[in-house]
Amino acid sequence: MKPKVAIVAAGSGSGETGGAERFFVGLRDALQALDLDVTLLYTPSNESDFDAVKESYLRFYDLDLSAYDGVITSKAPSYLVRHPNHVCYLQHTMRVFYDMFEVEFGKGSEELFEQRALIHTLDTAALRAPRTRKIFAIGEEVAQRLRQFNGLDAEVIRHPTSLSGFREGPFRHLFMPGRLHRWKRVDLAIDAMRHVKAPVELIISGTGEDAERFKERAAGDPRIRFTGWVSDEDLIGYYRDSLAVLFMPRNEDLGLITYEAFLSGKPVLTCADSGEPSRVVEDGVTGFVTEADPAAIAARIDQLAANPALAGTMGQKGKQVAAEVTWEKVAVALATALGLPFRRPSGDAPETDGSGADARPSAASA
Repeated sequence: MKPKVAIVAAGSGSGETGGAERFFVGLRDALQALDLDVTLLYTPSNESDFDAVKESYLRFYDLDLSAYDGVITSKAPSYLVRHPNHVCYLQHTMRVFYDMFEVEFGKGSEELFEQRALIHTLDTAALRAPRTRKIFAIGEEVAQRLRQFNGLDAEVIRHPTSLSGFREGPFRHLFMPGRLHRWKRVDLAIDAMRHVKAPVELIISGTGEDAERFKERAAGDPRIRFTGWVSDEDLIGYYRDSLAVLFMPRNEDLGLITYEAFLSGKPVLTCADSGEPSRVVEDGVTGFVTEADPAAIAARIDQLAANPALAGTMGQKGKQVAAEVTWEKVAVALATALGLPFRRPSGDAPETDGSGADARPSAASA
C-alpha cells in the first residue's frame, strides 16, 4: 500500500489559479510521481482581523490528520497541525508580524506589539522539534527571517514554477507581471520609466489592492500599459516577447517570476533589497541587480534596449539556472525527511530515510 501523505494548505480552495495554488499542485504532482498517495487539503485561513487570525490558528491545530502517514505544511498557520510525522516546507509566516511590521504599522501600538509577540510564540512552538520533524524553506530570505525572529534553522530548497509552455521570442517590451500590491513596488518601475530614454513600452499585468494607485501614478505616460488579469497563454506571450522582466519587490520570499523569465530566455532586473530575486539573479550575468533607485533602474533598461544581444545572452544563462531547480529535488527531500519509502520517476527501487528501513509511523499512532 502506498504511504498516505497530506499536504495541508492554508487557503480557500476556490478553484482560482494563482501562485499559491500552482505551488500546491506542483508539490502534489511531484510527490505523486514518487509513488506516494497524496491528498491536498485546503483549509480556510482568514487574516481580516486579529480575532480571525486566532481562529485560523485554532482551526489548523484542531485538524484530525490521523489517517495519514506523513503531513506537509507550508505557510502560516498550517504548521499548527498536530501529527507525529510532520515536516514544514515554509513559504512564509504572517509577514505583517515579522519583517513587514514597521512597513505596515510604523511605530505600532501596545496592542499590536502584544499581537506580534503572540504570533512569534505560537509559530516558534509549532515549528520547533519535535512538533515539526524538519523545516525546509523555499529560499534563503525565508530561512534568514526564521533564524532572526524564531531562532530556528531551515534547509533551503528552491522550487520551480508549475506553469509550463514558455517560449523564446523577440526583445520588444519591458514586462512586469504579478500582484499589484505595494510590497511589489510597481511604483518603482513606473518612476524608472520617467528616466528611460529608449522608446520601449512597459507592460504591467495583474490585479491587486493598489492597482488604482499605480495607474494614477503612471497617468500621462503613453509607454506604460496595464493589462489587468491575463490568461496563462497571454502571460507566456508577454514573457516571450519581452526585452527584460522587471521584478523589484521588497524582501520577496522566492519570486517565481524570476524563473519564468529565465525559462523564456529573458534577463531580470531586480533590486538589492528585493530578497530572494537578488540572490537568484547574478548581476551582469542573468540580469541586473541595482539599488532601489528609479534612475539606476532606467540606466540598465537603456543599456539592454541599446543591446538586445546582451539581453539574449543573459536570458540563455538564466535558462541554465532555471533548469537546475526541479520539483523532483523538492519531493525527494520532503519524502526522505518524512522517512517514507518512495520510488523515483525513473523507476528505481523504492527508497527510505537512508537507514534501510521504513521509518514512517503507523496511521494508528498519529
